[in-house]
Amino acid sequence: MKFTFSWLKEHLDTTASVDEITEALTDLGLEVEEVVDPAKALSSFTLAKVQEAEQHPDADRLRVCKVETDEGMKQIVCGAPNARAGITVVLAKPGDYVPGLDVTLSVGNIRGVESHGMMASMRELELGEDHDGIIELASGEVGQKFTDWLAQNDPSKVDPVIEIAITPNRQDALGIHGIARDLAARGLGTLKPLKEDTVKGSFPCPISVTIDADTAGDGGCHVFAGRLIKGVKNGPSPQWLQDRLRAIGLRPISALVDVTNFFTFDRNRPLHVFDADKVKGGALRIHRAQAGQTLMGLDEKEYAFSDGQVVISDAEGIESIGGIMGGLATGCTEETVDVFLEAAVWDRIQIAHTGRALKINSDARYRNERGIDPAYNMQAMEDAAQMILDLCGGEASEVVVAGAVPDTDRAYKLDTDRVVSLVGMEIPAATQRATLEALGFRMEGDMAHVPSWRPDVMGEADLVEEVARIASLTKLKGTPLPRLSEGVVRPVLSPSQVRERSARRTVAALGYNECVTYSFVDQAAAALFGGGDDAHKLANPISSEMSHMRPSLLPGLLQAAARNQARGFSDVALFEVGHVFDGGEPGEQHVQVAGVLVGRTGPKDVHGAARAVDLFDAKADAEAVLAAIGAPAKMQILRGGEGWWHPGRHGRFCLGPKKTLGVFGELHPKVLDALDIKGPAVGFVIWPEQVPMPRKSGATRAALVLNDLQAVERDFAFVVDAEVEALTLVNAAAGADKVLINDVRVFDEFIGGSLGEGKKSLAITVRLQPTDKTLKEKDIEAVAAKIVEKVSKATGGTLRG
Repeated sequence: MKFTFSWLKEHLDTTASVDEITEALTDLGLEVEEVVDPAKALSSFTLAKVQEAEQHPDADRLRVCKVETDEGMKQIVCGAPNARAGITVVLAKPGDYVPGLDVTLSVGNIRGVESHGMMASMRELELGEDHDGIIELASGEVGQKFTDWLAQNDPSKVDPVIEIAITPNRQDALGIHGIARDLAARGLGTLKPLKEDTVKGSFPCPISVTIDADTAGDGGCHVFAGRLIKGVKNGPSPQWLQDRLRAIGLRPISALVDVTNFFTFDRNRPLHVFDADKVKGGALRIHRAQAGQTLMGLDEKEYAFSDGQVVISDAEGIESIGGIMGGLATGCTEETVDVFLEAAVWDRIQIAHTGRALKINSDARYRNERGIDPAYNMQAMEDAAQMILDLCGGEASEVVVAGAVPDTDRAYKLDTDRVVSLVGMEIPAATQRATLEALGFRMEGDMAHVPSWRPDVMGEADLVEEVARIASLTKLKGTPLPRLSEGVVRPVLSPSQVRERSARRTVAALGYNECVTYSFVDQAAAALFGGGDDAHKLANPISSEMSHMRPSLLPGLLQAAARNQARGFSDVALFEVGHVFDGGEPGEQHVQVAGVLVGRTGPKDVHGAARAVDLFDAKADAEAVLAAIGAPAKMQILRGGEGWWHPGRHGRFCLGPKKTLGVFGELHPKVLDALDIKGPAVGFVIWPEQVPMPRKSGATRAALVLNDLQAVERDFAFVVDAEVEALTLVNAAAGADKVLINDVRVFDEFIGGSLGEGKKSLAITVRLQPTDKTLKEKDIEAVAAKIVEKVSKATGGTLRG
């Protein structure tokens, strides 16, 4: 919803500034989306006078002008045909921003002649489309601000335009008078009384109106009123009306159409005008359309109707879509002499359904489907008819009416004490009553009668909302609740429980399905994972398959995977967080986080994107879980896992050789065969209790450390014995300079060829990250020499030539 500041002041007697108005509107719930103030864009321009204008020595169409400014005489080169001595112009100086050109001026040199500024045209200042010549002013003094001159001579050019967002429950704010009412209730001025015109009809209306029985009332049209105005002269509307419509983004069309647009925005009252000479049969009928009927709308698009949509027809067919858009055939043109003015109240729901079905977004539809003031319908006919007579002349007929204005009278009790209980604000009872009266409510005792333009007020709580809204919710002060206990409440979860929750959420986010298996397994399965002895045996098991306490979570998960495979689900990802038992005594237990991947990474497809799971899948998932529970970033990966892991395809996450945080890898083929697992199976086990607790605990992450110095990477290839582990080489290289070396990784392995029997080549990339200065070549060479020395000493290898 757009409106100009001067248009608002036609309804509101106020001395408030634009900033005060916009701040109040947002606080009242009419959020200001944009304020366009032309004066701000033109504030730097001043008036000047051309004293001399001579031909440019090197250009036929340019003139060199001597211009009197508030800073003395300036030389300006101008190409406008009307540049001549004696005229008063608008001056843009070097350093001024010209909005129409989107440039900031500087001292220029045009064909060898310096130019200190420019004399502006209407288009360059975004005041119009005229670009044929510079602006010539009939008055004004040298040095006078152009905005001051406009305020005195053409105030519409510097009139601020305000745009607000309208929520569905504030249909009354779709008219400028409704906005002014809210501001007056807030105390930013006085609402001006509306002039209510009365036009006495001098002859019976020759066009009759009727509403079909199945269309009258709810679901169709409540009331349809109209009158003929004959002998009008439809030409351009007056300048003040054109300026107002242009300011809010509307294109002036003609006086008759502009009058209807004016009332649409001024009073939230859509109207329509028919060319009466084009209405066939002397009658208009409001009825429901039949499927297949069509209409060419005013937007020159053809619309096809469905059964039940409400339309207006004359003797020859449909001429208008009720409450949404008129038809092109009966539209008013400059040749219109007799006009039929219509004002109607339509059912909001059917307007919305029809508009959506026909995909029409018009100002009339927007307002009619949200709700207009039905009580104003007949007075709108009078006001609009008087404006047409004033602007276009003519003679008005009597009013014809079909249907009746709906009764919207309703009242709710104002309980002045509910403001405290519902909103938490203490507002005097007299102030509450005065607020509602200022908003148009009629008070009778403690009953508040709702005005016809507020269909959104439907109960006592809505009255409280209106009172609080006008009083301003910014005045609401928070009141702290009484403390229920002394001091800070202790955390409900222990650090270990927090870790378990983090681990569970992380594994689930990786795509695993959580299992909750029994804590008991059969003796054979327990024996596969280091259990099954008498210390784990139950004295009274519930079945032979649950005879021993589980030594690991893996047997339960693998048995669940086998059951899934037996039922056709060959690819599974399962995890569990729970206790496992080291013995049969109290305290001989600990928490594990375990996961297994069986089969392929996805279903088979034509592109071959799916592949068999491998130990690196398990490694990546285990690292994600360890990171989530706070494990250090730098961990060693060592061999030496238990016997149920594949001897050459597993690894332990360690902090030193003795502290193991977790294990990952392929399960031993004998274990898979014993548990009837088909296909590859990998997994991981993590012991959260082994992960060191952080020295400092907090709810936030550590600060992100970034470095603005360029990192450097160098590649090395070492020839070592075939038995040397890559990890040994990587650790040796990383230890060469723990400050500069940021990362070491293996990227190639080569066996055979010229290396000879029992030898292999391992290639690594070393990333150097400086922290205080950019590395020079000699610094890099020094680190490289240390890396070669360390690796050679640790592995016995040599740098490959």
